[in-house]
Formats: sequence, C-alpha cells, structure tokens
Amino acid sequence: MAMIATQTSLSGSSQSPRSPSTQPFLSVSVTDPAKLGNGVQSYISYRVITRTNLPEYQGPEKIVIRRYSDFIWLHDRLFEKYKGIFIPPLPEKNAVEKFRFSAEFIEMRRQALDIFVNRIALHPQLQQSEDLKTFLQVDEETMERARSQETGIFKKKPADFMQIFKDVQSKVSDAVLGKEKPVEESNPEYEKLKNYIFELEEDLAEAQKHAFRLVKRHKELGQSLSDFGKAIKLLGACEGNSLGKAFSELGSKSEMLSIKLQKEAHNLLMKFAEPLKDYVRAVQSIKATMAERATAFKHQYELAETIKLKEINLDKLMLIRSDKVGEAEIEYRELKVEGEEATKKYEMIVQLMNEEIVRFQEQKTWDVGVAFHELAKGQAQLANEIADAWRSLLPKLEACSSAQT
Repeated sequence: MAMIATQTSLSGSSQSPRSPSTQPFLSVSVTDPAKLGNGVQSYISYRVITRTNLPEYQGPEKIVIRRYSDFIWLHDRLFEKYKGIFIPPLPEKNAVEKFRFSAEFIEMRRQALDIFVNRIALHPQLQQSEDLKTFLQVDEETMERARSQETGIFKKKPADFMQIFKDVQSKVSDAVLGKEKPVEESNPEYEKLKNYIFELEEDLAEAQKHAFRLVKRHKELGQSLSDFGKAIKLLGACEGNSLGKAFSELGSKSEMLSIKLQKEAHNLLMKFAEPLKDYVRAVQSIKATMAERATAFKHQYELAETIKLKEINLDKLMLIRSDKVGEAEIEYRELKVEGEEATKKYEMIVQLMNEEIVRFQEQKTWDVGVAFHELAKGQAQLANEIADAWRSLLPKLEACSSAQT
C-alpha cells in the first residue's frame, strides 16, 4: 500500500515533503474558485490540482474542474463503501443567498474543501479508493455523468442527506443519553468513547462559538477605529495648528490600526474559528460512524437470536421426523452464513473504528495545536503593533500638551 509522504495540517498545506523520487506521494490543491452561471443556476467551480508519482494515476500532474456537488458525490460514495472509517466532513451548503458568493464565504469553503480532499488523500485506506481516483482525474463531462447515473442512496439530494444525518444524530444521542433502549453492545470502553465524543462535540461547539465572537469583536473594533480616525482627522483640519497636526496623525494611526484589526479578524476566522468549526463537523462524522456500528451490532445480534430459534425448531422437527426437516435445514444453513457475514462486518467496523480513533486523536492534537498557536501568534503581533502605534504618538501629543500650558 502506497503511503503519502506528507503531513497535512488543517490548512491543507503540506509539511516537510520528502523527495518524490524516493517516496510515493499524492498532493492535492483546491484553488481558483470561480462563479459560473446566472441567477439560481449559478455555482462556484474550483480547480483541483493533483500531483503524484503513484503509478495508478494518469501522470505527475492532473488539473480538473469540480463543483460542490462533486465533492458531495465523493463524500457519499466513501461513506457508503467504507463502514467503520471516519469520512472527513464537508462544509455546510449555505442556504442564505446573500452570503453564497461573498469573497469571505467562497474562501472559507475553498479552504474547507481543500482540507476535505487532502484528508482523504492522506488516509491509508481512502487514498486507494477508485472513487477518489475518478474524482481527481476524469473530465467534467464524465464526472457529471457519474453523478447523474447514481441509484439508491447515491441518488438522494444533498438536502435528503442532511435530513438523514440529523436523524442519525438524534438516534445516536437518544441511545447515549438513555432516552430509548435499543439493542446495543455492552462494552465499557466503547461507552467511555461515546461519552467522550459527545462531550468533545459540546466543548468544541462552545469554543467555536466564542471564537466567532472574537472575530466579530475585532471587526467591530476595526470599524470603530476607522470611524474614529475619520472624525478626528476632520477635527484636526478645523484646528489648523500643532494641535490640528497632532489630531491628524492620531486619525491616521487609528485608520492604520483599523486595517490591521480587520486583517487579524480575517486571520482569526480562517486559521482559528473555521478550524474549530471543522472539528465540530469531524466529530459529527464520528457519530455517523457510531450509528453505523450500532446498526451492524443490532443486525448481527438479531440474526444470532434468530439462528438459535431456528436451531431449536430444527431439533424439534428432527425429533418428530417431520417432512419439513430438509427445508428447515436449508433455511438454517443460509441464515447461519448470513449471521457469520454480519458478525464479520460488525467486527471489521469495530477494528477500523479502533484504528480511526487513534488517528483522529493524533490529527486533532496536531491541528488544534496549530490553530491555537496561530491565535496566540496573531494576537501577540497585533498587540505589539497597536502598542507601537500609540507609543509613537505619545511624544507628539505630549509636546502639543506642553505647548498649550
């Protein structure tokens, strides 16, 4: 199995890549968002650039155009085929028309889609997916045809999947919180994991909420400084002396700091608030896999109970030498094979989930560490720039004050 010779952070950027000549690699970039179409038919397309030396790909570089629905196609195919694996989450589809094509929203989505596809490309099982190869290599017409030919679960619209996902979340929540008593595995370690996942989701959501408040505060303070700067410069123009000059410089500094605050607000959004939101979505993906595990456990458990009853019934038929013994034996054997397959499926999900949670914890430690480092670095730099700006004004304002006394 070819492994990818990079480690990808939340931003989707590669860290410490090794030489492609000595190590198999697969690198994907989602770039250049562009608005296509008009009115309600309009959408954003992206250039997806794949660079690799893996022999199963068509060449060292491939560029394709993809839209959001193509990413949904890839996500849903992987979710259906790879039970037990935490499929990376997609960003939500924005239903608010006025925000759909704002520069900020488009960039947030581009970054989230870049993270999504790189997490798949870095995953030891998902990177082998034929659906990933299709997504990264086929032309736009073939991609559209692949989407339109889906049947069954794949034929559902994004809104349908969102409703299914909400239903799954509700069922898992009810099971964990004890609101209903379904057939479920009795495993202390797994119960501990489920409780941890629900607590993690709640704590991440709370942190994300306050992160967005911090972004909003920086934007509002930046706008206030901009308004203050304009007003104080007008006041300075009225004075026309050393005091007026000092006011003018104060206004200019305020406007300059306004720009820095707006820039830091954007950095906070992209490098801190959005990464936290992405991990809220990631935890929801884990909960969806937990629901799949619960379904698999229930199925194999119910089959096992049914097999026991069939076995008892078969023994009775054999004792009375019923002419239905042959039919019952066939039914019993078929059911036993089905039960063995269901047990194997459940055990495979358990094994994969155990591997996935280790990978998730390692990636979360890295990604959240990077996000908090970016937060501290940006805040420290902003605080220094603000302090330097005000400090540089002090001599001039003091001189102006002294001249008036």
